[in-house]
Amino acid sequence: MPTPLSPVDATPPAVRAGVRGRLRRMLPDQVDGRVVVAAWATLVVQIGIVATGGLVRLTGSGLGCPTWPRCTADSFVATEEMGIHGVIEFGNRLLTFVLVAVAIVTFLFVVRMRRERRDLFWLALVIGLYVPLQAVIGGITVLTNLNPYVVGLHYFASVLLVALSAALVVRVYAVPGPRRVAVPRAYRALTASTAIGVLVTVVVGILVTGSGPHAGDGGAARNGLDPEVMQHVHSWPAYVTLGLSLAAFAVAFRMPGTLRLPLWTGLLLATEAAQIGVGIWQARTGLPIALVNIHMVLAVVLVAAMTAVLMHQSLPAEARPRS
Repeated sequence: MPTPLSPVDATPPAVRAGVRGRLRRMLPDQVDGRVVVAAWATLVVQIGIVATGGLVRLTGSGLGCPTWPRCTADSFVATEEMGIHGVIEFGNRLLTFVLVAVAIVTFLFVVRMRRERRDLFWLALVIGLYVPLQAVIGGITVLTNLNPYVVGLHYFASVLLVALSAALVVRVYAVPGPRRVAVPRAYRALTASTAIGVLVTVVVGILVTGSGPHAGDGGAARNGLDPEVMQHVHSWPAYVTLGLSLAAFAVAFRMPGTLRLPLWTGLLLATEAAQIGVGIWQARTGLPIALVNIHMVLAVVLVAAMTAVLMHQSLPAEARPRS
């Protein structure tokens, strides 16, 4: 006697193929409004998790959930006895699922165009794979009792995710196909030097934070560096980067108008000015939580703006630059 078919097996192949076909047709095969919204959502949530992660650290809630992946040895969620610190830390963990959901949706929106838009496909795939890795690094920070270098690595991982997300946003607006560099080599060298300045400034800023009072928990270790000295050291690459950005902005008006480099270098310059202003303000007012969190968020916004500047230096291969 033949074995009864399962409900799935009992479904006629033609019906299953029809369902798959309808689902596939629901996904875009070219960049449309859904893809643009998904790309922007990716960038927004990656910047947003920096803000909420900063709140965890600045409120001393880094060990609000003292273990990982559970919140306690017996519970995956925060308990009433853990108080507000447990709520804040667990809330930040929940946001990881938002990042995962956005990454999955974004990937699905570009999967049908993987041949025509390999750039979007690979960016969405790398971001989607990177988000769980970032969560694991976050877990390691808890398991190491907020080791300042692991905490710094956790923040830097977000820096890279924001850069990738900014690149995705830029590319969804770009014409597909081969591209060619449309700026002189000297300008490329200038903006590359600016990008190095941004990178050094962010890394030194991470070390400054690791030496300061906001450890994420009262018992967490510090990196042993002198915070006052490190604040001065942090300012050096910041001012060098500001000077390079001013030069890039001034020269941008000589670049092809199609690239809109004055707009993007202007955004970079404005972000740096705000970042420096907040940095000086927080240093002179005793590092209040609100200002420190704004400073942390502005750092990744600065990385996003720098990414946009670097990626707006090419044109489609067949296009002629417009002065």
